Amino acid sequence: MEKYVYSFKEGNKDMRDLLGGKGANLAEMTNLGLPVPNGFTITTQACNRFYEENEELWQDLKEEIRKGIENVEKITNKGFSDKENPLLFSVRSGAKISMPGMMDTILNLGLNDVTVEGLSKKTNNERFAYDSYRRFIQMFSDVAMGIPKAEFDKILNKQKEKRNIESDIDLNTDDLKEIVKEYKAIYKKYIGEEFPQDPKVQLFNAVRAVFMSWNTPRAKTYRKLNEISDTLGTAVNVQEMVFGNMGMNSGTGVAFTRNPATGENVLFGEFLIDAQGEDVVAGVRTPEPIARLENELPSVYKEFKETVEKLEKHYKDMQDIEFTVENGKLFMLQCRNGKRTTKAAINIAVDQVNEGLITKEEAILRIEPKSIDQILHPTFEEKDVKSKEEITKGLPASPGAASGVVVFSPDKVIEYHKNNLKTILVREETSPEDIDGMVYAEGILTARGGMTSHAAVVARGMGKCCVAGCSELRVDEEDKVIRYHGGEIKEGDMISIDGSTGYVYLGEIKKVTPELSGNFAKFMEWADEFRTLEVKANADNPRDAKQALDFGAQGVGLCRTEHMFFDDKRIFQVRKMILSKTLEEREKALEKLLPYQRGDFEGIFKVMEEKGVVIRLLDPPLHEFLPKTKEDIESLAKDMGITTQVIEDRIEDMKEFNPMLGHRGCRLCVTWPEIYKMQVRAIMEAAINVSEEIKKDIKPMIMVPLIGELKELEFVKGHLVEEINKVFDEKNKKLAYEIGTMVEVPRAALLADEIAKEAEFFSFGTNDMTQMTWGYSRDDYGKFVNAYIDNGIYERSPFDSLDTEGVGKLLDMATKLGRQTRPDIHVGICGEHGGDPRSIEFCDAIGLDYVSCSPYRVPIARLAAAQAAIKRKSK
Repeated sequence: MEKYVYSFKEGNKDMRDLLGGKGANLAEMTNLGLPVPNGFTITTQACNRFYEENEELWQDLKEEIRKGIENVEKITNKGFSDKENPLLFSVRSGAKISMPGMMDTILNLGLNDVTVEGLSKKTNNERFAYDSYRRFIQMFSDVAMGIPKAEFDKILNKQKEKRNIESDIDLNTDDLKEIVKEYKAIYKKYIGEEFPQDPKVQLFNAVRAVFMSWNTPRAKTYRKLNEISDTLGTAVNVQEMVFGNMGMNSGTGVAFTRNPATGENVLFGEFLIDAQGEDVVAGVRTPEPIARLENELPSVYKEFKETVEKLEKHYKDMQDIEFTVENGKLFMLQCRNGKRTTKAAINIAVDQVNEGLITKEEAILRIEPKSIDQILHPTFEEKDVKSKEEITKGLPASPGAASGVVVFSPDKVIEYHKNNLKTILVREETSPEDIDGMVYAEGILTARGGMTSHAAVVARGMGKCCVAGCSELRVDEEDKVIRYHGGEIKEGDMISIDGSTGYVYLGEIKKVTPELSGNFAKFMEWADEFRTLEVKANADNPRDAKQALDFGAQGVGLCRTEHMFFDDKRIFQVRKMILSKTLEEREKALEKLLPYQRGDFEGIFKVMEEKGVVIRLLDPPLHEFLPKTKEDIESLAKDMGITTQVIEDRIEDMKEFNPMLGHRGCRLCVTWPEIYKMQVRAIMEAAINVSEEIKKDIKPMIMVPLIGELKELEFVKGHLVEEINKVFDEKNKKLAYEIGTMVEVPRAALLADEIAKEAEFFSFGTNDMTQMTWGYSRDDYGKFVNAYIDNGIYERSPFDSLDTEGVGKLLDMATKLGRQTRPDIHVGICGEHGGDPRSIEFCDAIGLDYVSCSPYRVPIARLAAAQAAIKRKSK
């Protein structure tokens, strides 16, 4: 029979798939001889089988759990139902990949009306015993039985108001006994029976609840956001309770071995005297900095510091640690590689390489490429900050700068997001149920909670700006208003928050663009040492080209000329050209467009200099440029000396049933060669002008879109070469250039060896290739793609991450065929997939020469390419 329960002594850190991250690390700490409370882990396989065959598993699992309990009872000399020396458990989830705050925890399990008295006598602390009991009833009722937490909060707050006290600590034993009584009444009201007194029944229900929490909406949202598989399942860790709420020489805390916001090599964390762990992470009380522990309990602090330093050296990474102090004795409850901002991650990685703890390769593999996006975006402009009213200062929980309108609920965030309005989610404190709103908000602001509260940890993981613990603010979520010393802020008012300083301001603040410098620049240089793929950028103007260059692009892999046509100054001539009835009329319109196009290319060539620029000739269907409003049609008719009816008829004639498969790309040149002739003339004239001005050779790479047949390319290329030679004769100067094609039609991939006879380079347009291979419209697939993902038909959209099995097979085939004909052919990818790390790894594996992506994804692509090369070489 398969084994589902492992004692901590039976596991180790390499058993994450089976024991989950938390269980594997508890086992590792136990075997390192650290002070870990005893317990056992129920495997992820049990969770997965639970969903497949619920009841059949349950009987086998119950028996293994009973044996696990007996084992802990022997080690601790306590009894799970013992009325004199009761053994209590915490029950926590623990997936392979950490999902902070997403799944459920139950503490103090095993308490009932009898064992609470035993705990009281054993500890000689009746208040502590009943405080633990009321916590257990609330958590069990909420997590295991689905009773709203708010029902219990009402009772707690009512008792505090009755006694005129603010803090839970000030509740006395009689208060707590009364609260326990009312809590049990709430349980009976909702469930229809008394609160369970059998600890084993409590435990079985708690385990079932943790399994069920794997598939809660918030956990699913978190996994989707972080691309974590739904099939991993969660383990369940059942661990002997130790108590931080036993008085002033007890407490609980969360700490990081380095600062998770900046990466600074200092012990960072928070601690609460006389509290349990949930009080810290839930933001119920504002905790003290970890350094205070040295004053309060110096010997404990010394032991703790030595222990966490040992753990960081053992795991060779910054650790996130939960701990409890019970009557002056330290216990380690959890360690894991800590969530951190990207800025901190890079600083830590660089420092640990310099400290000799890890290699450059390990440092590079440690950073999630997409997370670099966090530090590539603007921060507040100092001058503008000084002109704004400062509302308050909280804790700088997650760096970044964000402006948006105030909203008080996740639903409102989503509503505003659909209307393209930026928001700041403001809460008294966030909870896991807020995850959907946190995803779409620009930033998060909370009145309560510390640097390790739910808001802070989740925001850092998302790369969201967050300011927490703004205790001066009064957040009224019912009336939808924030009250502060200077007035009120209502829902819909604009504020700005700085997650790097903790300041909150009225109004919107201008932002400035960051630079690659310091450790970030050094880290990216290391990445460049290992990658073999070139990284280029998609850039249609000098501004984007300059940004790409600043971010380390090695050239422009895609310049889309149609974007230049939509400019207000040009669109009029473009429309006249399209609506012209004769070649002569078209050429007149094109002649007026020529200087604009030439100027565009000159601007880009000046920025990129001798770095290659791949320019795609006009690609979209012409109807996209035609006027749509009555005013535009009337204006055009007047200029052309024709009636509006003639233009409307012409627009109607040009309509296509499926324009993405219609009269576009190279097909435009087959019917109207003069369009592409004007474009190549503009390209070559610009290249000659700039090369003479900067005294460097400009080598344009001209890309013909949508080719699917060799004769088609021969026809188009003939017209292009003819026009280019005319320019050379007129200018009395020649330049090297290449003419290639965008391989996006599946037929072009299948016949790549034929097409390579004329094409000097290939650039895969994976957006259209995905569209044509799958038969999905890029414009319409959004209506059904989520249903496909939700039903497990595929894990992610093929437009977000390259379909390596289908579309990827075409890319691999085309590359090999093309190189059979032309061994030195330059092959790359320029669709949106060019900035997706998974797709980049595939491009590296099949031997492409380059990837091209948007300017802000260039550093992401550089890192992903380095990781791909390191992984490939290590196989």
